[in-house]
Amino acid sequence: MIYDVFNGDADGIIALLQLRLAEPLDTTLITGVKRNIQLLAQIDVQPDDVITVLDVSMEKNMPALVSALEVGAEVFYADHHRSGAIPDNSNLQAHIDLDANTCTALIIDKLLDGQFHEWAITAAYGDNLIAKADQLSKDSGIAEDKAALLKELGTLINYNGYGAKIDDLHYDPAELYKALMQYSSPFQAIADQNSPYYVLQKAHQQDMDNALSVEAKHLTNKLGLFELPNAPWARRISGVYGNLLANQAPDSAHAVLTLNKDATYMVSLRAPLNNKQGAGDICSQFETGGGRAAAAGINALPAADLQRFIDLVEGTY
Repeated sequence: MIYDVFNGDADGIIALLQLRLAEPLDTTLITGVKRNIQLLAQIDVQPDDVITVLDVSMEKNMPALVSALEVGAEVFYADHHRSGAIPDNSNLQAHIDLDANTCTALIIDKLLDGQFHEWAITAAYGDNLIAKADQLSKDSGIAEDKAALLKELGTLINYNGYGAKIDDLHYDPAELYKALMQYSSPFQAIADQNSPYYVLQKAHQQDMDNALSVEAKHLTNKLGLFELPNAPWARRISGVYGNLLANQAPDSAHAVLTLNKDATYMVSLRAPLNNKQGAGDICSQFETGGGRAAAAGINALPAADLQRFIDLVEGTY
């Protein structure tokens, strides 16, 4: 069996999109909502399996990865999240880059020598690497108005990945990936009036309007914290809304809390854009937390731990 395992956000989808545009294969897709990152464990690995893993933390998938390698599967792994100690195994090809200004799609872009560079730039925009993506667009001769379209498409694909379950999303990430596979360039997707771009554009605006009406729960010069209700629109918009806040106030950290059914909080944390470090370390101090230096999250933060979270963020920045 051949498996493609990928995060359901813009970076994961577009990383795989580039690979399969370059090397079309009939594979079994393993993905989910953005927060569902322990994906390798879903596979009943057999000795001759070939597995590609994109944009999910190796550290969070280590037991399943070690097991797959011990069984004899071949694994290609590309990511920019915390990796832990990378296994020394001849069956593993690991392309890990923890730089805060890269993403998995840019790692794949390098491996493919820029074959689908416009898609990689779109992913960088979607992963909120705005300055990096702007520079890549400029270096590629993409006009500012065209780059703005790539930014919007990347944001919309990323927006679709947020939710507690697939039913919260407008597209199952596997289906969104399949829909985008017909376009060798993101500009083709934007030009097609029947593409997911237009469905997501309308839905995103409605959800963002709801979020913008919410006042800050906690606001200092170090942290802006916003609480959204237990509603599908709130779960969908949480990450993209956090990116918007981060870009509006680049010297401050931002956290978007979305209330879970059990009265815990799903947390989306953004480090200050002008100090892109520490977010993953902060969230990893909580049982269901993790992420990377610039952006991280907690799946279920108990309300009793909220003040400790606030103190940690403000103490870090």
